[in-house]
Amino acid sequence: MQLIYFADPMCSWCWGFSPVFEELSALVSGRARVRYVMGGLRAGSTQPMDEAQKRYIAGHWQHVHERTGQPFNHAFFDRDDFVYDTEPACRAVVTVRGLRPDLQGAMLKALHRAFYMENLDLTDAEVLAGAAGSLEIDRASFLDAFEMEATHDATQIDFAITQQTGIQGFPTVLLGRPGAPFEVVTSGYCDRAQAKSRALAILEQFSA
Repeated sequence: MQLIYFADPMCSWCWGFSPVFEELSALVSGRARVRYVMGGLRAGSTQPMDEAQKRYIAGHWQHVHERTGQPFNHAFFDRDDFVYDTEPACRAVVTVRGLRPDLQGAMLKALHRAFYMENLDLTDAEVLAGAAGSLEIDRASFLDAFEMEATHDATQIDFAITQQTGIQGFPTVLLGRPGAPFEVVTSGYCDRAQAKSRALAILEQFSA
């Protein structure tokens, strides 16, 4: 079976959901393989954020914090001319998938922390390489793979899978077996109890 996580490193609700997904992954360990699909929340954005967008996002972050307890560094909003393009961060996770598939989840978590807690620029390849380096992935190897055409293509495939699956928002988690319809664990944020209860029910359904 597969537990498929549709996420984006620069999605605040995914950051809020991060502790829940860690527990969910542990719950299905040995019964389902975890698969990560990068969603491309704002992939390809080219316009710098204006003040209205900053206020909107700041309010959104506050709501996520109140709901989930996850911390946010609001110094982010002191930036000028920041382009909220999530493609490079998504591609960084895809790059790690190619180099060390077992570290995809750790890379996603590292990027969440870098963006939301440390106020680092995830559109900067050197920052992304630093996150990979914290996982003991060679920086030069990461940067070489990050710029490869095959990595760009693989990232676009993730975005296409997200669209073709009909994902409406992040985080979304599906659980099931290839060849059969996948069941929804959550579409959007849910708490630990809800996520675990739903995942266990689906596992029981497939083992019946």
